[in-house]
This record gives sequence, C-alpha cells and structure tokens, in this order.
Amino acid sequence: MSASGPSGGKRAVRLALLFAVIILICPFQTRAAQASDSSDTCLACHSDKDLTAKHGKQTVSLFVDGKAFAGSVHSKLTCTGCHSDLEGKDIPHPQPAKVDCTLCHSDEGKQYEQSAHGKAVAHGDHRAPACVSCHGNHEIVPVKDPRSAVAPRRAALLCRSCHEDGASKQGKGKLAEANVYHSYIDSIHSAGLKKTGLVLGPTCISCHTAHNILPSSDPRSPIADANMVSSCSKCHAGLQNVHSKVIRAELWQNKSTIPACVTCHQPHKVGQGFSARGATDRQCLSCHNDPDLKTSDGHPAFVQVSDLSSSRHAGIACRQCHTDITASHVADGKTAARKVDCTSCHADTARHYQRSIHGQLFAKGDSNAPTCTDCHGTHHILGKRQPESLTFAAKVPELCGTCHREGQKAALRYKGNEHQIVGRYTESIHGKGLLKSGLTVTATCTSCHTPHEELPASDPDSTVNAKNLPDTCGGCHEGIQEQFSHSVHSASVTHTDKTLPVCNDCHTAHSIQRADQDGFKLEIMTKCGRCHSEIAETYFDTYHGKVSRLGYTAIAKCYDCHGAHDILKVSDPKSHLSKANVVATCAKCHAGATASFAGYLTHATHHDRKKYPIVFWTFWGMTALLVGVFFVAGVHTFMWLPRSFKLRRQIKAEELARRSNSSPDATEFGPSEKSSREEP
Repeated sequence: MSASGPSGGKRAVRLALLFAVIILICPFQTRAAQASDSSDTCLACHSDKDLTAKHGKQTVSLFVDGKAFAGSVHSKLTCTGCHSDLEGKDIPHPQPAKVDCTLCHSDEGKQYEQSAHGKAVAHGDHRAPACVSCHGNHEIVPVKDPRSAVAPRRAALLCRSCHEDGASKQGKGKLAEANVYHSYIDSIHSAGLKKTGLVLGPTCISCHTAHNILPSSDPRSPIADANMVSSCSKCHAGLQNVHSKVIRAELWQNKSTIPACVTCHQPHKVGQGFSARGATDRQCLSCHNDPDLKTSDGHPAFVQVSDLSSSRHAGIACRQCHTDITASHVADGKTAARKVDCTSCHADTARHYQRSIHGQLFAKGDSNAPTCTDCHGTHHILGKRQPESLTFAAKVPELCGTCHREGQKAALRYKGNEHQIVGRYTESIHGKGLLKSGLTVTATCTSCHTPHEELPASDPDSTVNAKNLPDTCGGCHEGIQEQFSHSVHSASVTHTDKTLPVCNDCHTAHSIQRADQDGFKLEIMTKCGRCHSEIAETYFDTYHGKVSRLGYTAIAKCYDCHGAHDILKVSDPKSHLSKANVVATCAKCHAGATASFAGYLTHATHHDRKKYPIVFWTFWGMTALLVGVFFVAGVHTFMWLPRSFKLRRQIKAEELARRSNSSPDATEFGPSEKSSREEP
C-alpha cells in the first residue's frame, strides 16, 4: 500500500509512530498483522479521508467511515471477516483481493450467478453490477432502513443508474427498452411510493427479484408469461375475482393458459393503457394488409385497416386477441394462429353463451352452432347502437334469420307447430314497429331470448319459460307487468296446480297483434274460453256473446268488463266488477247506467240451477208451458183431422150433385129464379 497526496510526508511520520506504539504495547506479538483482528486497528489508517491508492490508472479512496460501519449490518464482523486474505498479514498490508460475498451469502450468490447480471460478469462485461453496486460496501444497512440503497423508496433510483432512459444506446448489458425509469415513475405503482409513502408498493425488485434477475424470455423468470400471474398475485390477491368479467374462471385453474398481465397492462407504465408487447400491429399488418393473402386451408387472411380503426377493438393490439402470436410467428410466416378465444376478455358473456343452447351445441362439436364471429364479425366489430353493426336492432331479425328462417339449419330442428318464426315476427306489431316504423326500442329476438343465453321455453331458466315470461315482457311493458303481477292470473296471487295463463297465451309468441284490431278482439273470447270453457258458454248464450259471434266488435267482451291484465276477484274492492266500480264499468258502453242497470246478470244461464235458480225454473217453467200448449194444440189438431177430412168429402159430393142436377139452359133464368131453383 502506498500513500500519496499533499500531506504524504506527515502521514508517513504518523504511521511510523503508530507502528512503534503497537510494537511497544504488544511485545509478545512479533507480527503486526495479528492486531488487525480489531476493526479499530484498520480504522487507525482507513479513517483518514485523504487516504487513497492507485488501482491501475485510477486513484481509489481507501477511506472507511467508522460511524457508518458501526451502524451497518456488518458491524459485529471484523475487517478480516470479509477481507480474509489479509488474515495474518503484516502492516502495511498488500492490496486486498476482491471480497467474495458468497462465502456468507451462498444462496444469493447462486441466484446471482444464474441471473442476467451474473452472466454479464462471467462474460467480462465491466459494467455489470456486483454486490457493492447495489448494496454498497462498508455502510450496508437493512432493506427496511430508509437509508438503504435497496429500500423500496430508493430502489428505482438505484436501478436507474444502469437502466436510465436511452440506456439501449449504451450497448450490451443495458436494458433495450427506453424510458423505463420515467415509465415507472409515472405509473400507479410509483405513485403509491411517492405520494402516499406506501413502502409495500411494488418496485423493480418486487417483479424482477433482488438477485435472480432473468429476462422475460427465460421460463424461470418471474416476469415470463407463464409466471406473470403468480408474480402479480403476490400483491394483487384474488385476481380471478377482480377479472371475473374479463377472464373466465376455468382458465385460472391453469394460469399458464390465461393472458399474461402485461398483455393488457404495460410492464412499467401500469395504469396508463394497454401493452403492445410481442408482435406489434405493424408487424402483423405487414402481411395481413394483402387482399390476396389466404391461410393454409384457403380462408382469406386479409385485414382491412379501416375496419380495425373504426371497430370496438380500436386501440387493442392484435396480440391481445391473438395471444399465441409472437415475434417469432411473424418471422416464421407459416405458423397458423389459433382460433381467437373471445372468452378470455368477455368471461361473463362466455358463461351465458356456454349455458345457452348455442353453447351446448358448440360444446358437442355441432358445426351448425353459431359462435361469436357469426353474430359480431371479426375485425369490424361495432356496438349494437351503431346502424352499421350486425347486432343493430333493425338488423337482428335478419341476423337471427340466417339460421332460424324457415328451411335454414336451425328451423330444421323445430318440433310442433312453431314455424315461420321470422315471417310471423315481421308481420307482428313488434316487427312492424321495428322494420316499418323504425322504432329501434321495440322488442327484437334478443329482447326476449337474450343475446347470449338463449334457452328453449321448456327450460326453467329460459327467459321465455312460462314462469319467467311476465318478467321478460315486463322489461318493456313495465306498467302492464305490474298490473299482471297482482291479478288472479299471477302465480303469486293464485296458488293452484293448474296452469295459469301468461303473456303468450293471449298474445302469442311471434305473431303478436295490436289489441285494438278486430281480429284480436274477436279471438280473445275463444282464448279465454280455453281455460274458462263453462263461463265462455254462458257468455255466448247472452246478448253480448251472440252479437259478438256475428262479428260486431263494439259489443262488450271479456276484458271490457273484467279488465285485460288487472283481473281481480269480484270481492276485491279494486276489481272492475266490485260494487263500487261495476256501474262505471257498464257506463263505458251504456251511458247513464244505474245501479239497477248494473245488476244485470251477465252470465246468467238456465243451465246452472245452483247459481241462478230463478232463471233455471223460469226457463224450464216457460218451456213446459210452451210444450204443454203445443201438446194440447197438437192433440186437438190430431183429433180434428178425421172429421175435417170427412166434412171435406161431403162438401165435394154435394157440389158434384148440384152440378149434375142443373139443366143446360139454366143460364136463361134470372138471378132470383136461379136462386129459387137452387133452394130445396
């Protein structure tokens, strides 16, 4: 060790005096280096701030801050505990060898050797960081100490010394991604550290580890795609719950099958948009902008850039959907991309689809089962409120009709009388409102059957199942649904084993007519009669019923008196036929109706002796009287017939006799003579 500097002569004198004192104090020790077991012995020289040494062409400071060392994690160690090669050396000692931290920190040493930093050292890169580059040398403090260079709030600054903006220009051993530090500083991770002092916030070390730093291409790296979820889950517990509407639950069972976090979130600028890591859109479109490009099986592979830019997926990188495509695929140019799994992002929608009849058929491998692209398209996916969209309300009947129109693949599966669905809908009040009047708020196929969870009406979970249909129709007809829910037809009011009517029993499913049309008015009595057959017979026996059968629609029908959707028991004060309301009900047709007029028994019939005994006995009494009269008259007529025939024969005989007794010249006599001759 050689001394240099402006006061080199004085330091030499002090060193000589120090050595003399040591020899006097330790007469039995013949070797001065034995005193180096005490750190104070070393600091006797190295506490000098001006102490330096030549290291090649560089001048290196040999100063050691005793106070800093006393507060370090190595304070209980002696200098030779790390500088073991100086053990037993004479003072002044030779230049020590480089400290090998792995003698105590073997596990960290093994990790470092496998890391990108360790490999750079092995390749002779002098810029590669060593232990002292990050931890320091004599003033190492615990990580939790705010003064530590690797403390959470200082870790980014430490890494910045090598991974600074533009570091890619510095050559080998530096990170190729520019703006890493400032990207991190602007991220939500850094904001937690800077603004709230959240020391648990992730730093460089949290994601890349402290010693086993590996590139993302290494499958052992915590930032490799297959390991990304596990790494992020250390802080973001329950990711599967947070992303329940984005990534379907089944994929979380094997985390390597789900998209890597950085597929959507930029690795360093978290919270500021999506990542375009891997194959870039520009690389993809370098081939896929060719209109003649086809896949190996002959399908078009052309992608219209304008379709992408105007779609709902504008701003989403190709790789976010085509997750299997990497830069190597682009360079290869032959490897076919897997079919896009839309459920990776649309997990909630996927659950509905899987439960639907469409999804069930798809799971069975049925080639006729529609998939996402059949309804939404591929690259030009638009919102359902955009008129150009395949799922725009006015286009939904035509879209569903591609399969459900008569003669198409879905219609061939129909059983029973449910045919001509699309044609009937087109002529219905819903269809005319949509297609002729342009009312895009009217009901379409998806309004009733849902867009993704279509189930047959027989399925209890179906929106068009009898028990769910009132709620389905109530989505548009809210007021009517509220009335129906309190009526006698509602299952919540009438508890019976019999089937109660719902919307489609009166209005049908697809050929729904306007309620004010004559056809609906004349058919409604027949529809009511399917359940109320006996009452319907009594209605048709009345004046109202007989006239309605003649096609006169202005006459009172079932719903005119009982109500259409708010049918209640007569005993209910709110009923149209309660004592308080019946006069007003009759007055809708019969102006000036009174309580006496309203007492008319609408359904009174001579067939029901228990309910209407007076009508019953009056009818049969009058019938018996009428039959008796006709019977007596018939007997009288029958008894009079023989005498009538006999008298008729006598009259004819006398007439013949008179004619035979009359002379030829009877005409010559006058009237008086003629009459006198005819007298007996």
